Amino acid sequence: MTTNLTLTDHTFWLNYWESKEGLIFQIPDKYPFLPLIRQLVTTHPIQSVLELGGFPGYYSVWMKKHLNTDATLLDYVVHPKILHELEKANGLPEGSVGVIETDLFQYTPQRGFDMVTSNGLIEHFDDTAVILEKHVESLNPGGLLLVTLPNFRGLNGWFQKTFDPENYAKHNIRSMDMDLLRTTSERLGLKNISVYYDGRFMLWFERESEKPLLGRLLRKLLWLPLKVFFKLVPVETKAFSPYIVLTATK
Repeated sequence: MTTNLTLTDHTFWLNYWESKEGLIFQIPDKYPFLPLIRQLVTTHPIQSVLELGGFPGYYSVWMKKHLNTDATLLDYVVHPKILHELEKANGLPEGSVGVIETDLFQYTPQRGFDMVTSNGLIEHFDDTAVILEKHVESLNPGGLLLVTLPNFRGLNGWFQKTFDPENYAKHNIRSMDMDLLRTTSERLGLKNISVYYDGRFMLWFERESEKPLLGRLLRKLLWLPLKVFFKLVPVETKAFSPYIVLTATK
């Protein structure tokens, strides 16, 4: 397998999670992509799911709680205390979600899963084909793949590049190409491939209070008029949609 270069390291993620506030909450049904998951599992019933790079494990916890799914979380860094607090906040006993703490590229699947999902993972690696292949390795035949990633090829990406270049550099912008995602999925032998922009409009900063004043002001000035526009004109576009979604079956 071709060596894959990660754009982050263990220290980056330790610092990232230690800087985050408000991680523990009851996960609402309207949390991003949960309505999509509900829709997908109506036509692709699943008994097991592997969430890659998903700490603190919102999707694993939610799917265990609401879909009674055998859920496993795999990530390079997992803080057990945070995961257990999240389980408790969502009415689950401690240890309800399985944990595999490892480098994904050192991981050899010991079993297959009916669904493999990741949210905001593949864009942190240089080789999109290799990271997608690691998803497919853990899928059962007929299993469902769900991958979501941010879209930094539009307005939100311009904001990140201009006002938070350090965060922007942690993302492989090439991975945010829908044609690349589609053709890579085809080469991996996947079927029923769907790739599309998701969400009408969103602008965000990590640790916004630390960002340049101009960037924060521009974001606030644009937020309301664009939010109103896309409420009236509900379209999803490369220029404004915050996410890209890939679904397929093995």
